[in-house]
Amino acid sequence: MSNGAINRTDLEQKFRQFQGEVTDVAERTKGYALYAGVGVGLVILVLAFLLGSRRGKRKSTIVEIRRL
Repeated sequence: MSNGAINRTDLEQKFRQFQGEVTDVAERTKGYALYAGVGVGLVILVLAFLLGSRRGKRKSTIVEIRRL
């Protein structure tokens, strides 16, 4: 860029540099996102189990059998 004009190679170089930075950040945060997703999934499963067992106890039917 000696004369101030922007040409194709300058743009390609900047885009590749930017893409490299984004790729580096994405690789570093991928592990954290995976752990967070697994944690949220486990919390949802535990809550569903607890709420389902509570509702099952509340709505369970008691059947009494008598012999004559």
